[in-house]
Amino acid sequence: MSFAWVVPVVVLQRLIELYLSRRNRQILCARGGREYHAETFPAMAGLHVLFIASLAVESYPWRFPLNAFTWCCLAALAIVTAGRYWVIASLGEYWNVRIVLVPGDLVKRRGPYRIMRHPNYLIIILEFFFLPLLMRAPVTLVVFSLANLFVLRKRIRLEENALRELTDYNEKFPGR
Repeated sequence: MSFAWVVPVVVLQRLIELYLSRRNRQILCARGGREYHAETFPAMAGLHVLFIASLAVESYPWRFPLNAFTWCCLAALAIVTAGRYWVIASLGEYWNVRIVLVPGDLVKRRGPYRIMRHPNYLIIILEFFFLPLLMRAPVTLVVFSLANLFVLRKRIRLEENALRELTDYNEKFPGR
């Protein structure tokens, strides 16, 4: 069965998310917010672009059997995608692909944020795992999963430092 639709769907999702992020950034900046650690965004964006390109190239011609493994990957990706949009809906205008904060704002602890600190990053990790599995792209899975962990580790540290300094993050998420 042809899975040529997967990469365009992922690209469309990312473009919609970039639009939402840009809109949310404008809203927050109009309220006195600003972007922190802007240098982390190009690395993350570049990683995602290269991941999608690698996925497309390695999995060409995008034809795989519609077996139990494929169905499990599709189900997992559906859950991961639902999780991503739960995160976006839970944060509303505070959701962003960049670190954009309004000093003194209260941290939102609803939706999946009641359970964990960074559900969005867990979703990205799972996506970098299940998309290559679905598309039978083992090199992409290994290389980009490791690169993603490296980039996210730095990003989370910088984001948490900014949140601790500028918001009530310490009260909402005590301890490390």
